[in-house]
Amino acid sequence: MAENMNNSDEAQFEEPSENDKELVSWVMDHCERWRDFRDANYIDNWEEYERIFRGQWQASDSTRESERSRIISPATQQAVETSHAEIMEAVFGQGEFFDIEDDVKDINGQPIDVGMLKAMMMEDFNKDKIRKSIDQIGLMAKIYGTGIGELVVKTVKEYIPTTQAIPGVMGQAAIGVVEKDRISVSLNPINPKNFLFDPNGTSVDDCMGVAIEKPVSLHKIVAGMESGIYRKVDISPYMDDDSLEATQELRQYQDGKATMLTYYGLVPREYLMQLEGDGKEVVDLFPEDSAADDYSDLVEAIIVIGNGSLLLKAEENPYMMKDRPIMTYQDDTVPNRLLGRGVVEKAYNMQKAIDAQYRAYLDSLALTTSPMIAMDATRLPRGAKFEVKPGKALLTNGNPSEIMMPFKFGSTDGNAPAAAQNFERMLLQATGTMDTNGMISQVSRDASQGGISMAVASLIKKNKRTLTNFQEDFLSPFIKKAAFRFMQFDPERYPSADLNFVPTATLGIMAREYEQSQFIALLQTLGPNTPVLPLILKGVIANSSLSNRAEMIAALDQMAQPDPQAQEMQQMQQQLAIQAAQAQIAVNTTQAKRNEAEAMNTMVETQLKPKEVEAKIIASTTQNLPNNDALASQEFDRRVKIADLMLKEKDIENKLKVVEMQTATKNSQKQTDNEFLKKIIGE
Repeated sequence: MAENMNNSDEAQFEEPSENDKELVSWVMDHCERWRDFRDANYIDNWEEYERIFRGQWQASDSTRESERSRIISPATQQAVETSHAEIMEAVFGQGEFFDIEDDVKDINGQPIDVGMLKAMMMEDFNKDKIRKSIDQIGLMAKIYGTGIGELVVKTVKEYIPTTQAIPGVMGQAAIGVVEKDRISVSLNPINPKNFLFDPNGTSVDDCMGVAIEKPVSLHKIVAGMESGIYRKVDISPYMDDDSLEATQELRQYQDGKATMLTYYGLVPREYLMQLEGDGKEVVDLFPEDSAADDYSDLVEAIIVIGNGSLLLKAEENPYMMKDRPIMTYQDDTVPNRLLGRGVVEKAYNMQKAIDAQYRAYLDSLALTTSPMIAMDATRLPRGAKFEVKPGKALLTNGNPSEIMMPFKFGSTDGNAPAAAQNFERMLLQATGTMDTNGMISQVSRDASQGGISMAVASLIKKNKRTLTNFQEDFLSPFIKKAAFRFMQFDPERYPSADLNFVPTATLGIMAREYEQSQFIALLQTLGPNTPVLPLILKGVIANSSLSNRAEMIAALDQMAQPDPQAQEMQQMQQQLAIQAAQAQIAVNTTQAKRNEAEAMNTMVETQLKPKEVEAKIIASTTQNLPNNDALASQEFDRRVKIADLMLKEKDIENKLKVVEMQTATKNSQKQTDNEFLKKIIGE
């Protein structure tokens, strides 16, 4: 193939020009200085963090010279996986991890189907496995302290199964596939060991430039040359730095790979203009021998260099928003620095203490459990090889009890594992990834639910800090940049519009379970008949991870809406109840009036009764008097006095009866009214 390329002018490799060499030298000079700064400050720690997470031992990781054990405690691994799972659950636990708000004013008054646009973006993200990429970036952020992603736009071919009718043949069709080009916006996870940045900057946009340096298969570079992405240069397999590999292996595979450096940042405009050959001259504003001349008239560009010397690509930033396709975020904030602090860094000291305790314990256990024996070498047979095993015959020149004596170096301290467990608790406390057992040990043994709730709340707040960094520094910029790429390179499917993308990450599984317990406790307190029951149930379902969560929430919303027929029936029942109450009141009023009339009749009869008795008494005083006038007059006076006393007594008695009757009538009416009111209120 190389011979064919040499036989024609079109197939010749492009020889680097002086301008190419100057541009490559300018970029590589800055990148080498950035690499020296990074390697001197971070690379050794990062490699040790990686070994701790993967459980790999290296001689430099020993805690003392006499150490023989190589065990590595999984405490940091657990902390990393727990913290990482909590953040990923918060981001992807509810299914959709972003939402779109439409600003109709900025698209010429033409409304856009935001729901359809969101569905298309989610479909493309699923095809490009964005969730998997974000998961890997988040895991590296936990290990190294910084999550880094590169946004890559390319055209990929899709093969869609289809059926087409055969022309001229009725009832028959051909089954095959249709080839279709699709704009792919993928996210490449970048290991911090492959990332170069301007140490003077505190963010990607604040840096003069950033670069990604990693090994790439040679066939991918050649495919880029064939498609016109890269320039045709004479590149060959070359790898001289094992630190660029993704993982630490005993032997790195180096065949068929070349080193590729992709620079995103500012470069002098004159280099790009000379490459384009437009004939324009660049006016120098500063003397050529001054430091300012190297940094004047810079333009945003993308430079790709192979094997540290071959210019594969150089162009001005082609994206319409002129943004850099690199996103970074700090797992834990370190102010005024681009790189952050990860879980392994926070757990490092306790991890070393745990490993030292366990290794010392195992080394001591080897000395105290393995059989050791002291022997008199002068009384052993010549050339004897001493071994201890079942059924072994030992030859001695004399009494074996005098020649051989078993012994051991002291005893193993049993407090070492307990001390290691205490260090593990401190490690989980430092990383904010306390498990259930550690949480209970943090609070008192007789702690109430409030104490455990306070411990859980502390962990949730720490996770929210990391989630905030992830959303604001990585997820939201990624969604915006991806949408801009779709609008620029696939305008038919994604119309240009000013949209607001909102990350919809909620709570991690720990925070979700904590809120679920609060909802359930509230429901138990209020009871099933509370009017806010639908709201509580909606909150419980919204915080769950059920697959049919949306349908259940919609059903609850429908239940909460009043039914017109039920409302009409309820109004009719209320009207009937009011009419029945009015009729009952009328009956009670009539009965009361009747009782009142009967009471008045009885009262009148009672009032007339004394008069009748008085008349009878008066009439009785004139009957059966003596014939003698004097005696008759005395007898009459006596009878009048007796009658007067009797009438007074009778009058008092009648009045008491009237009062008692009136009181009984009032009490009866009052009791009847109270019972009726209670009946109405109860209904």
